[in-house]
Amino acid sequence: MKKILITGFTGQVGSQFADFILENTDIEVIGMMRWQEPMDNVYHLADRINKKNRIKICYADLNDATSLRRLLESERPDYITHLAAQSYPKTSFNIPIETLQTNIIGTANLLDSIRSIRELDKSYDPIIHVCSSSEVYGRAKVGSSLDEETTFHASSPYSLSKIGTDYLGRYYAEAYGLKTFVTRMGTHSGPRRSDVFFESTVAKQIALMEAGLQDPVIYVGNLESVRTYQDVRDAVRAYFLLFEAVESGKVKPGDYFNIAGQEAFKLNEIIELLISMSTVEGIRVVQDPERLRPIDANYQMFDNTKIRKAINWKPEIPVKKMLNDLLDHWRKEISMGKIPLNR
Repeated sequence: MKKILITGFTGQVGSQFADFILENTDIEVIGMMRWQEPMDNVYHLADRINKKNRIKICYADLNDATSLRRLLESERPDYITHLAAQSYPKTSFNIPIETLQTNIIGTANLLDSIRSIRELDKSYDPIIHVCSSSEVYGRAKVGSSLDEETTFHASSPYSLSKIGTDYLGRYYAEAYGLKTFVTRMGTHSGPRRSDVFFESTVAKQIALMEAGLQDPVIYVGNLESVRTYQDVRDAVRAYFLLFEAVESGKVKPGDYFNIAGQEAFKLNEIIELLISMSTVEGIRVVQDPERLRPIDANYQMFDNTKIRKAINWKPEIPVKKMLNDLLDHWRKEISMGKIPLNR
């Protein structure tokens, strides 16, 4: 049985990708996590994990190269999807060094561990997905359509770190022959989305209002941004199809792709959609200065031409359903007594 290693297994994207693999393939999942990470997003897999039913947890840390080397040597995964990161742009302004360390050096630790194992054993040749981000384009020119050759323009320590991650993924293919491919996912959401992201914090606040735990006021940061949205469940399907394309030779190692939604919104339109799904009347929207970033990526409209040529993929889940599922996720969490902090 083939194996796939998912770094960042307990995150929204990692847990959704694990679900996809278990439901649609016969591949065994190896979920990499740090020992102290919360398990909220993967509790639904606990029975399978306990029974070792095509899924197991391995403990390692991107900033501990020895732990990565040990995991890779013991498991020898056929596929590796590298999703682990300090992935919150706003948070990166508060912890810039940790963000750069984890995302750049951590990625280098992983890729170099694979390289060094292959030096001793050429038969080990996994396909490696390196997750970059659409944030590499940063402060893009308003009105432009961002394709894979658009110049990078960092707008946060997070985007700087993902530029480094992006280049590392391509470099290890060119320099050492690793079978990598790089993705730059546009704004994505849906169930399990962390509340540090805009649409999720709005949905969380509405769910708190419905439960009588917050006054009918939504606190927001910058509403000037225009961006595409897609459901994370569509995005992880693209990841898998790209693995297949590299394996078949249709996609060359080192290649890189935008993965973005086709529905575009101003952020105030996202708020209006979520309010329309609520049972609460008279909700007001107030800007909170503490939620503003020093620099923001205000325009993210993407060109999906390259990925559409490489694989048979397009977003299928409408944004309205994505937002409704996200709101239902927060309703469920709060109904179980999981009262989130305001952030």
